[in-house]
Amino acid sequence: MDFGVKKYYNLNINMSCKNKTKLTFIDLFAGIGGFHLAFHKNGAECVFASEWNDYSRKTYETNFNKISPAIFKNGNFVGDITNVEPKNIPDFDIICGGFPCQPFSQAGFKKGFQDERGNLFFHIAEIIKTKKPKAFFLENVRHLFKHDDGKTFATIKKVIENYLGYSFYYKIVKGTDFNVPQHRPRLFMVGFKNKKIPFNFPEPVKLTKTMSDIFGASCEKKIGYTLRVGGRGSVITDRRNWDSYKVDGKIVRLGVEEGKKMMGLPSNYVFPVSNSQAMKQLGNAVVVPAISVVAKEIINTLNKHYAD
Repeated sequence: MDFGVKKYYNLNINMSCKNKTKLTFIDLFAGIGGFHLAFHKNGAECVFASEWNDYSRKTYETNFNKISPAIFKNGNFVGDITNVEPKNIPDFDIICGGFPCQPFSQAGFKKGFQDERGNLFFHIAEIIKTKKPKAFFLENVRHLFKHDDGKTFATIKKVIENYLGYSFYYKIVKGTDFNVPQHRPRLFMVGFKNKKIPFNFPEPVKLTKTMSDIFGASCEKKIGYTLRVGGRGSVITDRRNWDSYKVDGKIVRLGVEEGKKMMGLPSNYVFPVSNSQAMKQLGNAVVVPAISVVAKEIINTLNKHYAD
């Protein structure tokens, strides 16, 4: 099946996998590494990652150079994934990533597959077809589900089930489902090469954290606005406002440290970029606790099925 993926550069990518006892994963459209954090926390090893944005690449390498040094040492942290021939990617068990959401988001023009970025899903499909991983975990905005009257999602489902031969599970998951005071609804898609493997998304937990916990002071708003890429600085009464809050009776603008907490990033996570760039990166990121519980379920499911 030809998806019209462009020709590849002939890159010399290290094929070795250092630790055969762990499940391995690749991190596509990696951003600042939310998937990497989640899978690493649950005992999996990253063997390859891709991110094209220079600022995000800097943040990614700064934070993962110590826990996953091999991908940087061996040249397995690449830029544009479409310039990499799928057969040259190291073997892995799980492919994960949040492919660009702008073609499907309410904030974008919603061109879908007619936007070049929307077609990156088909490159993921070619990687799965070539490498045949045990499982995949993909993420996108919830509007993908209804984009073009459901035709876009139907195409993705058909490619995965019919062309690739994988199972296909999906669910819209919010940050608030896993104790993060930010709704940020996202479409999670999971599947397995062995279609007989059953899978259930983890059940939501009780929300106990509020924006008062995020600010460390009394905040009138319990659940925060969804972090965005742009549009900062609107007055608090503006319907477009997403970064101004009333805290201890004063107007306070959300900063990088608060943004980190709202995305579930660890306290020692570092942004070696300007604050404006850091906020953009946070606006494009995934809610790590939500990704982590699903990653754990995928890993447990695979370990149970492939246990000796």
